Amino acid sequence: MSSSRHDHPLPPARVEEVSDGVYAYIQPDGSWWINNTGFLVGRRGVISVDACSTERRTLAYREAIRSVTDRPVTTLINTHHHGDHTFGNSAFPEATIVGHEKTREAILAEGIPEYRTMAWTEVDWGNLVPCPPFLTYTDGVTVHSDELRCEVRHLGIPAHTTNDSIVWIPERSLLFAGDLVFNGGTPFVMMGSVQGSITALDRLRELGAETVVPGHGGVCGPEVIDRVQGYLRFVMATAELGRAAGLSPLEAAREAGLGEYGGLLDPERIVGNLHRAYAELDGLPPGEPIDVAAAVLEMIDYNGGRLLTCLA
Repeated sequence: MSSSRHDHPLPPARVEEVSDGVYAYIQPDGSWWINNTGFLVGRRGVISVDACSTERRTLAYREAIRSVTDRPVTTLINTHHHGDHTFGNSAFPEATIVGHEKTREAILAEGIPEYRTMAWTEVDWGNLVPCPPFLTYTDGVTVHSDELRCEVRHLGIPAHTTNDSIVWIPERSLLFAGDLVFNGGTPFVMMGSVQGSITALDRLRELGAETVVPGHGGVCGPEVIDRVQGYLRFVMATAELGRAAGLSPLEAAREAGLGEYGGLLDPERIVGNLHRAYAELDGLPPGEPIDVAAAVLEMIDYNGGRLLTCLA
């Protein structure tokens, strides 16, 4: 990742109406801690899909909602527990926060984790208060924006994390994919499962979505699923070769290079992904904790010793 990314201001976040009354909130450039959200506007109120990583960004998202409607945000759905999607939960005090039961467990266990300051030191996080979902589900729950049915589904397996959910709107062939899908950024599965992510993407493909709002990057079509899967299969193949050769995940990443995936944002994630892939090959159950701090330090090493870029 080039330091030149700091030299150019990011384009502003934008609201895109992806279907009648359904909006994506896209935050460029989609790199570390810069996620997408979305919202549905109904007669009684607004349903939000995720919050943002910092207080400033979440308040800007709230203003973006107000630019569309003055109705209250009644429901906030968390697609998983990671802070870029949940740190801003507390900025929605009027909303019912909905998420998988493991999303609640993870936020209660982690709070506002200190690892965010280990590799990202220049972020103004603001006043963050952990705020977990207080309406939880095991397999899924259905919410309605007026007559529009929105299926919130847990995919049943560790993938990006142990608690990934999607918001699927079948009537519109529209999918809010959370961080199961990155568009233009390097997928990151260190806290979940490489193989599980590949399987989860197969399940997403079966939905037949025409429009996909990824967790990071621009709104896209279903072809993004193939690209993300291709990268994850590359990670798994690299892990198998590296482990057989006695290489560490960092050594395997350097030996293999990135090939066609070298242009993705945050390429150092290959090291964290390989840590997870090695753990899976060693028999660790998907989603079980690995040494996150060690993996982050090796990502920094892969990044030429530079702290990881974050423009949030």
